[in-house]
Amino acid sequence: MGAGEPDWVPPGVDTRRANVARVYDYLLGGSHNFLADQDVGRAIVAVEPNARAIGRANRAFLGRAVRFLTAAGIRQFLDIGSGIPTEGNVHEVAQKLAPDARVVYADIDPVAIAHSKAILAVNQNATIIDSDLREPEKILADEGTRSLIDFSQPVGLLLVAVLHFVSDAEDPWRIVATLRDALAPGSYLVVCHGTDEGNPAVAHAGEKVYQRAVSAELRMRSRPEILRFFDGFELVDPGLVAIPFWRPGSPAEVPADPTSYWGALAGVARKP
Repeated sequence: MGAGEPDWVPPGVDTRRANVARVYDYLLGGSHNFLADQDVGRAIVAVEPNARAIGRANRAFLGRAVRFLTAAGIRQFLDIGSGIPTEGNVHEVAQKLAPDARVVYADIDPVAIAHSKAILAVNQNATIIDSDLREPEKILADEGTRSLIDFSQPVGLLLVAVLHFVSDAEDPWRIVATLRDALAPGSYLVVCHGTDEGNPAVAHAGEKVYQRAVSAELRMRSRPEILRFFDGFELVDPGLVAIPFWRPGSPAEVPADPTSYWGALAGVARKP
């Protein structure tokens, strides 16, 4: 830990290098980020002034999707690329409706893992594992995953704002298919993914910001490319839509200008 760094910084964390989870934390108004993350966040806002609102809308979508799955009878959740804990975590939403709900988070950011462990220390039905989406077999076989999730029963698989950090060369469609094949019928897939649909110039400018400064590639994708992640699943209404339009809780959640939320598409699908 460097001089002057907060005492919550885990050993070995390079605070001079921006990180995906911490940039997102900054955009959401969180406090677990550093100057490098803030610089990237400000650069993103300069490219897309609505970036903070899009981040909040993404978080709200996650809550609505978890409530939908819980109402559908899902009692176990696997949230990969869960990020730094903020208000409205999956376990908070699910366990409020179903106290017996079990949640496994997976992430590779040491800050996200450290804070998740602290929050979940007294929660026997939720845990965090240090694991990378690019290695789905390891996630499925992890002792922490197996301790809470019974793959013979339906699971809610959450891939929210994470697949666009997996390059085409790493074949994210194979990764999702590997996870899909491990799920029992009646399971659900929740995806929110950055898109270049609607404003490709801004989307590609955002990609360049990440590629210059963050240790992860950002790959915006088209609607047909995102729909491929749902192969083997059946999309539920309203299908793949801009994030505020996926089953909004109230008219107030729907933006007056739909084009201002062009940056991501979201969908929920069931495995038959």
